[in-house]
Amino acid sequence: MTKILQLAELKRKIDSDRGYGLKHKIAFTNGCFDILHAGHVKYLEAIKHLTGDTNCWLVVGINSDKSIKQIKGSDRPIIPQDLRAVVVAGLKAVDMVIIFDEPTPEKLITIIKPDYLVKGEDWEKNDIVGKEFVESYGGEIIRVSFEIDISTTKIIETIERRYK
Repeated sequence: MTKILQLAELKRKIDSDRGYGLKHKIAFTNGCFDILHAGHVKYLEAIKHLTGDTNCWLVVGINSDKSIKQIKGSDRPIIPQDLRAVVVAGLKAVDMVIIFDEPTPEKLITIIKPDYLVKGEDWEKNDIVGKEFVESYGGEIIRVSFEIDISTTKIIETIERRYK
């Protein structure tokens, strides 16, 4: 079974797990993951291990090409959404991947109802989309520190400088 799911499949899998009383905890994060790099890998590995619970599923929401263009401009993404999803799904730490079209994952968060809503330390806790909803049912908001100072934007800037 593939890790890349449509919304109905993801919801069915989570509802089934909760309905049978298996209740895997769910950690959710999201991002563009354009030009996957070591910072992304370390970040996702940190999320997977932050609970210390081997029964925790890591669900990663990936912004669609359409939503990235809205957020970052017409030159992005570099890598198309289907290929970004394949690369993220190929990581051992990731259990499920879903692509979403909206600029924020708010709708997705309300459907998934994660136990842990996770973002990088560059996000202020009060600015994290879905924070109030997740806290309303006792979910936890977690900010993960970055081990590596790298970003897709920095990679693009380096390429532009070197190969003008």
